[in-house]
Amino acid sequence: MKIKIGFLASHGGSNMQAIIDAAKTGTLHANPVVVISNNSDSTALERARKEGIPAFYLSAKTHPEPDRLDQAILDTLISHHVDIIALAGYMKKLGPKTLSHFRGRILNIHPALLPKHGGKGMYGIHVHEAVIAAHEKESGVTIHLVTEEYDRGPIIAQVRVPVEPVDTPAILAARVLVEEHKLYPATLQRIVTGEINLDNYRK
Repeated sequence: MKIKIGFLASHGGSNMQAIIDAAKTGTLHANPVVVISNNSDSTALERARKEGIPAFYLSAKTHPEPDRLDQAILDTLISHHVDIIALAGYMKKLGPKTLSHFRGRILNIHPALLPKHGGKGMYGIHVHEAVIAAHEKESGVTIHLVTEEYDRGPIIAQVRVPVEPVDTPAILAARVLVEEHKLYPATLQRIVTGEINLDNYRK
């Protein structure tokens, strides 16, 4: 049986695409069923439409009241029978209703080895800048469950990536992204097979 994955993404959605591609090739036994973005111009929505996946723009502009936005996101995910939510560069905090309903079934990917270099404001190139500024010898990728606190949920999977002395943030970001595109679909497949039991990680 294939799990149904719902995505939330704000910008490019390249990790989302990696998961979709893995599902298409059969290396991931899952069906991507819905994509939600808070950015009407996001590439993630374009990618979804090209793949024939239902795509929705839901934001503070479409739903100015936070509670109604939270409910709209939750309703959209439920109506598409989502089993697991995969955040793929989603820049907003999920509302309490969505967090509660899908607790223990919301994954996020972070371009560093949490708990280092995480938290509010630590996303994208800012993470890689912080890693280099700290003179780290290695960075990596972390997949974790989403909780009320940014980047503090239980860690599900990690992979290490070397930091070279000549690295710029952009060079490091590109090296890490390659591993992101491998780890996310691989981790989801381990969940599908039962190798990873999310119930063991719930707080």
